[in-house]
This record gives sequence, C-alpha cells and structure tokens, in this order.
Amino acid sequence: MSDQFKELIAKSLLQINAIQLEPSNPFVWASGLKSPIYCDNRKILSFPKVRKIVRDAFVQKIKENYPDVDYIAGVATGAIAHGALVAEALDLPFLYVRSSAKGHGLQNLIEGYAVPGKKVVVIEDLVSTGGSSVKAVEALREYGLKVQGLIAIFTYGFEKAYKTFEDANCEWSVLTEYKTMIDIAIEEELLDRSYMTDLEDWQADPENWSN
Repeated sequence: MSDQFKELIAKSLLQINAIQLEPSNPFVWASGLKSPIYCDNRKILSFPKVRKIVRDAFVQKIKENYPDVDYIAGVATGAIAHGALVAEALDLPFLYVRSSAKGHGLQNLIEGYAVPGKKVVVIEDLVSTGGSSVKAVEALREYGLKVQGLIAIFTYGFEKAYKTFEDANCEWSVLTEYKTMIDIAIEEELLDRSYMTDLEDWQADPENWSN
C-alpha cells in the first residue's frame, strides 16, 4: 500500500468525521480510558465515495499479498459490511465472525459456509489492542480455515497490538494509521502542531496519559 493511498484514506476519514481528534477535551472509551481520538469507521458506509476508496484499498492489498485467497471474513460487527463489499469486488465467498456464539439455533460463531482447509483473509475496521481481532482469527483457525492475514482500516499503533498479533502468529496490516492521521490533520489545519507531543505520549502509554 503506497503512502499516497494511506494519506488519501486518512484525509477521507477526517473529512467525514469517522476520525475525530480532541486532545484538549478527551473522549472516554468504554474501558474508562481517556483518549484524544475517536474512531467510528461505520460512518464510511454512509459516504459512497469514501466507501469505494476503502473497498478498493482492501482489494489492492489482497491482490498484492494474498492472490490465492479462497474466502473473505469480516469481524462483527464493524467489519461485516466492509468485508462483504470486498468479497463482492473480488467475487469471493463471504463469512463473518461473531464476537460470541449465538445463544440459540445452531449456536454459530462463524456465519456463512466454508470448507475447512481453505485460505481466508480477515477484514477488520479498527485495531486497538488487537484482542478482539485475534479472537476472530482463532475462531476461524479452530473451524479449520487457514488465516493468511488480517487487514484493518485503521490502527492506533499501540505496542500491545503488535505483541498480540505476534503471539498469535498472525500477519496483519492496515490501510492507514495513527501517525499518518496526525500528520494529515496538522497539514489540513484541523489540529494545532503544539498538540503533537501530547498525542505521541498518548500512543506510547494510553493508560498513564489517561490518568
């Protein structure tokens, strides 16, 4: 993925407010941590032009890195629609992985039809610590599928995420990431350069920054 594509996606996410930056008035995550950034990639689906840019970026990465993939799998719920769009563009079957098994019926964790032994690429909307993403990867592996890699739209770039994927022996990549996002926000005058150190400190240690 070229830097130009990474910058285009970062700029697009900022323009539609899928990414919001408020270092002086931090957001509070469900975990209780405070954050200068909020990411909601579901908004992409409401903007056809941006939706197509993101879809095409996924398709390009998959063609370049996983040309023999058999299935596309989305991680529920944020990446289901994105994954389906990518699968359609590649003319491949689509699956999605639930966060937990259904409590009724067949109690499926993986929805769709797949043959064990086949190759799958996982689509994710956001990687923070990597925990939920790797959980989906492990579910697909337990089903008997060969996970070639995971691709996400965006990551905060936490060190913990890199360790999580390394421990799971799972290759992963993103369409754009935190540093590119900050650089674009400053370039577009959406963020004052004086916040740069503060934003870098948060990425390096979000828990202490929050406290």
